[in-house]
Amino acid sequence: MTSTSHRALRLLSLLGSRRTWPLRDLAARLAISERTVRRDLDTLRELGYPVTSVRGPDGGYRLGTGYVLPPLLFDHDQALAMAIALQTANTSVFGLQDDTARALATLQQAMPETLRAVMESLRLTKLRNYWEFPAPPIDPAALRTVGTAVRLRHVLVAEFLRLDGTRPAPGDQDFATARRLEPHHLVVWAGRWYLIAYDLEDRHWRVHRVDRLHPRPTTRSFTLRDLPGGDLALFVMSSHDRGDTPAAWQCTGSARLNLPADIVARWAPGGSVVEHLDTNHCRLTLGAWSWAGIAGILATFDTDLTEVHPPDLLDACRQIAHRYAAMTSTELTGPVRP
Repeated sequence: MTSTSHRALRLLSLLGSRRTWPLRDLAARLAISERTVRRDLDTLRELGYPVTSVRGPDGGYRLGTGYVLPPLLFDHDQALAMAIALQTANTSVFGLQDDTARALATLQQAMPETLRAVMESLRLTKLRNYWEFPAPPIDPAALRTVGTAVRLRHVLVAEFLRLDGTRPAPGDQDFATARRLEPHHLVVWAGRWYLIAYDLEDRHWRVHRVDRLHPRPTTRSFTLRDLPGGDLALFVMSSHDRGDTPAAWQCTGSARLNLPADIVARWAPGGSVVEHLDTNHCRLTLGAWSWAGIAGILATFDTDLTEVHPPDLLDACRQIAHRYAAMTSTELTGPVRP
């Protein structure tokens, strides 16, 4: 059961948001009874915090003016949010990356040991990618479990979730049973969170989408292994089998490319899927705001394309080819002079 002091700190943190909290909402957020909330409110008053009652249909409790919160009063969820926000901050502004790193270090030094452990559990690597598309939300509990396992070097037992985030039914043949993983690195790339792990079942390195995992912690320790090639960024970006699924777009199409899957995976937009066909060929499925947009992205790979689907995408490719052919013809012959 949560201690009285811990509850009081969480209650003070909620009241510090400067909003009015109905009693039932405070009880729900703290997972305690309304009677216990009243006792904790009285405790805060005894400590000198001006907790006031607000009457009326929109009434409840809030902190009055003139109070001072203890420094860096964060609960575990807030510490997790701070770690994620600071480490995934946009690095396109000059100097911001160094500033956020220093801010994170300052916060960690000023926090109690338990909260510092929460933040340190999410020491992640953010890889640069110019195709940043929205990604599905991740369960904070799963993120904490994975991050802590990476930090402590503890084996994870993980089930793979369906596309809608639900766990597979018992006996579902389309999904593998829970697997034992050695979690080595937590990475953010193209707006998605990935776990780089060594699979103890088939003895291979894997890249897994964190939002597609249902992880369970263990206390079994492991020794860090050397990542193949030694380049974390290259390993993640060139791994085509990352459990990715096409992002939701107005138009979605695919084509067979005369390039290896690892090359295409490195440069494909976030939210696209690369399927390995053979050593020199793969299939790319991606989306865009228009069929011409998909055709334009496919053209950036500068290779032969076959098996283009659906017909709308093939028509867009023909239209673009016609435009470029007309442009090239004009450039060669020159404009007609009067």
